[in-house]
Amino acid sequence: MALIPLKIPPGVYRNGTEYQSAGRWFDANLVRWYENTLRPIGGWRKRSSSQLTGSCRGLLTWRDNSGDRWIAAGTHSKLFAMNEAGVLKDITPTSFTVGIADAATKTGYGYSTYGNFAYGVARPDTGSVTPATTWSLDTFGEYLIACSNADGKIYEWQLDFATPTIAAVITNAPTGCAAVMSTAERFIFALGASSNPRLVKWCDQESDTNWTPSATSQAGDFELQTVGALKAGKKVRGINLLFTDVDVHTATYVGLPYVYSFEKAASGCGLISAQAVAAIDTAALWMSTSGFWTFDGYVKPLPCDVSDYVFQNMNYNQVSKVYAVHNSKYGEVWWFYPSNASNEVDSYVSFNYRENHWNIGSLARTAGVDRGVYLQPLMVSSDGYIYEHEVGYAYDSGVLYAESGPLEIGQGDNIMSVRQVIPDEQTLGEVVVSFKSRLYPMATETNHGPYPAAQPTDVRFSGRLVKVKYTGNVLQDWRVGVSKLDIVAMGKR
Repeated sequence: MALIPLKIPPGVYRNGTEYQSAGRWFDANLVRWYENTLRPIGGWRKRSSSQLTGSCRGLLTWRDNSGDRWIAAGTHSKLFAMNEAGVLKDITPTSFTVGIADAATKTGYGYSTYGNFAYGVARPDTGSVTPATTWSLDTFGEYLIACSNADGKIYEWQLDFATPTIAAVITNAPTGCAAVMSTAERFIFALGASSNPRLVKWCDQESDTNWTPSATSQAGDFELQTVGALKAGKKVRGINLLFTDVDVHTATYVGLPYVYSFEKAASGCGLISAQAVAAIDTAALWMSTSGFWTFDGYVKPLPCDVSDYVFQNMNYNQVSKVYAVHNSKYGEVWWFYPSNASNEVDSYVSFNYRENHWNIGSLARTAGVDRGVYLQPLMVSSDGYIYEHEVGYAYDSGVLYAESGPLEIGQGDNIMSVRQVIPDEQTLGEVVVSFKSRLYPMATETNHGPYPAAQPTDVRFSGRLVKVKYTGNVLQDWRVGVSKLDIVAMGKR
């Protein structure tokens, strides 16, 4: 008899083949590793009883000068505000141009004239892709500022909720904008302004209606030297990061006469979508078509243990829907994305920057925002409801599990006979355990279990390669530590 502890490092590893994940976790859903234990993520409950109209791809929370809390949500067809009581109001501007819920491409079947390309062959990439409509939302003082990439105007909403007063175009602000952001120095940046994808325009300091440069104004503009198109901006302690689809630039306040100094920070790392970046005070993390990247004073690639899986599993026709959400309580950044099997967001990949590991799973959330203003993170479902997350342990029909890669004895030349499992749980029976075995990496896999929890749990199966799977059995805050397997080596045949 040999008791083998299942000391599997936290996080999922899923690059290359399944056998390359030997001794690591290979698959997971709605669980996390935190402080050396496997546990469920928090559940969710509806914050809004009313449904948003359209596909939400912009979410913001903030407090006004009186301390009241607000939520703003932008969809492809509407702009909404919600007070802390959960009352939802339509504040869509009268001049707003409705966008599109799904990205429109011209590379698939039916594009071009009949007989122009071989039947069944994808059309070449001509660059003619209209992204799904997203909103950039920020505050200027206590007021909401908003810009839809399909509409291009910069709007302001001044918190009149009783009437309600709708959002209105900021006087003299440029049009044809891709995004908007408010800087720490109290300027508004219009990105991709005047339909120029490289142009940055900004208003005078603390004066959002003055956009004309003069001897008495700090308003100005600057055209970036880039082949890319501006998509988003983020504030990161002392620096404003400007993202195009191919590179990243910094904008640093220097005062008159130039006001801002612009510098390219890195190339080949542009945003995969306008909402694919999250700021965490001292750093920013984002998804690019070339992988994951981070800025902490310098732009650096972020090694990812699941990048091969994520980028093979992604629907590239709809990557404009990728949305990054910071979960500061657990030190995580989540990226929600549409998988190959879906035109809408249905999957996520997350990175724990405190403990340096990755995770994957399935969850349909089109927008989100961190806790802070509200006690819990808020996210929007694909059917248009705003949910509080990390609260309770209800997951609709979601199944919580973590499955390891292959485990083996020594170099894997011996067949192991597994006779018992000695669980290590917070409370026995809160998870169920099952196994998969095979003789060779590409051989047929045999399922075993699930087994009812006991101390110890009797099992009977053998194989050279064995995978273990824990599945949540109760809607509670369970824990899994280091279980042990009672194994007997049977030889090489």
